[in-house]
Amino acid sequence: MTREVLPPSARARLGPIAALAALVVVLLGILYAGDGGPGGVDARVSAAVEGVGAPWRQAALAVDFLGEPVGAAALVVAAVTGCLLGRRPRAAVLVVAGAGLTVGTTTLLKSLVGRTIHDGSLSYPSGHTAFLTALALVAALLAAGRPGVGGPAGASLVLAAALVAGAAMGWAQVALGAHYPTDAVGGWCTALAVVPATAWLVDRAAGTGRRERR
Repeated sequence: MTREVLPPSARARLGPIAALAALVVVLLGILYAGDGGPGGVDARVSAAVEGVGAPWRQAALAVDFLGEPVGAAALVVAAVTGCLLGRRPRAAVLVVAGAGLTVGTTTLLKSLVGRTIHDGSLSYPSGHTAFLTALALVAALLAAGRPGVGGPAGASLVLAAALVAGAAMGWAQVALGAHYPTDAVGGWCTALAVVPATAWLVDRAAGTGRRERR
């Protein structure tokens, strides 16, 4: 089994996708900089999703919890533990670095963009959506590096995992009125941009360290 956390089969395909995702984050940030309300698309999507009743609201709250400090910490600890038990220390580093840098990037972007919701809370991009997407991306990258999974299938697995996680958390955030839909899109794209770059850096640092020891 390869020790790389960014398999060569996925690297070539995810590079352009990560660049495109970064461009979307920047463009949406420019478009909604300083805004304190929804755009036209936001209003239409929110009208269809917000205010869901039970049991959908309970489901939204459960998904939202995964992005809260306690839930997020539990997910990261479980993921790191699984990596260490599976003797994948580099993967454990990616879990922490990938999730941490993604959330850190959303926090920085919120201050730079200055988009607000409700009582003036900074909203773009959605940190909850970015976090869960990042964790799903890391898990999918590790699965794509297993024997027998590669090429288009590996890249498709990574993108599918990101889509499912991002859609679930994005829906929860909009349904609960915590974010505009475009905030969720921005958070999703932030993870798509940050995690592959972080995985490449982790592999590069590990390779450099190994050569130096030799």
